[in-house]
Amino acid sequence: MRKLFLFLIVVFGAASVAQAQRISPNALGLRIGDSDGFGAEVSYQRLLQSNTRLELDLGWRNSHHVDAVKLTALHQWVWRLDGNFNWFAGAGGGIGSFDNDRLDRSGTFVFLAGDIGLEYNFDIPLVISLDMRPEFGFNDHYRDDLDLDIALGVRFQF
Repeated sequence: MRKLFLFLIVVFGAASVAQAQRISPNALGLRIGDSDGFGAEVSYQRLLQSNTRLELDLGWRNSHHVDAVKLTALHQWVWRLDGNFNWFAGAGGGIGSFDNDRLDRSGTFVFLAGDIGLEYNFDIPLVISLDMRPEFGFNDHYRDDLDLDIALGVRFQF
């Protein structure tokens, strides 16, 4: 047990040193996709520390007779995989408004979100990513369950 504990300390220590890849101070672009319809978001990322960033997304969703506009904020940690590839994970939440034409209802909702994905930084100031964002919403008429939002992101770095 003691050897396993020491091994895990060494592995996590090496991982923290290996994540020292430079993240662009700012990135602006689009995030397109959804698990049960179509969605598009304007996405902004801001560097917080050497391996963490804030992501803000303002988007629109259209699925199963429901239109929604939502604002999402996520805190992400970024780790280098190999070369220009990174993987990231984060957590956050958001708020939105919806219009359900089948139930003839509209209103607001809040949600908690996680985020995990891969990204590739090109040699030009462009990054492309694929991520999955599990979202758990809180509203009886729109989002009271788990939604696995999968999307492709393309951002210009500056």
